Amino acid sequence: MAKMDEINRKILRELSRDGRMSNLDLADRVGLSPSACLRRVQELERSGVIRGYRAVIDPEAVGAGFVAYATVGLSEHTKAAQEAFEAAMRQAPECRECHNITGSREFLLRIEAESLAAYKRFHTEVLGTLPHVSALTTYVVMGSPKDDRA
Repeated sequence: MAKMDEINRKILRELSRDGRMSNLDLADRVGLSPSACLRRVQELERSGVIRGYRAVIDPEAVGAGFVAYATVGLSEHTKAAQEAFEAAMRQAPECRECHNITGSREFLLRIEAESLAAYKRFHTEVLGTLPHVSALTTYVVMGSPKDDRA
């Protein structure tokens, strides 16, 4: 794994803000020569610290302006039940994130849908049909004053 010094932290901070910036701009911002900066970025990629680059898409612009988080409890606490639920969430395009969590519920989901009616369909026709789902609580996002997932 790449050594995590202050320069690598600066590189990661800058790339998390703008993963498309040129190596020249990045080198200038972190105070390195372009060749030294490129070597560090490549090592961060090779070691898996940087897992990839992606576009950050505005959900409203693609018709998915309704965002909710849902906690899901399972009736069986078996490996098979957990894996079946996880597989179902990987297949559900509305489920943008699925986290196995501690506490009174097993999963926390981030759901993006076109509307409340579209979420209700997902809730009823997907989550409601899964065999081991025993509890479901939805939290509708009314605003996001801070979101650093980009």
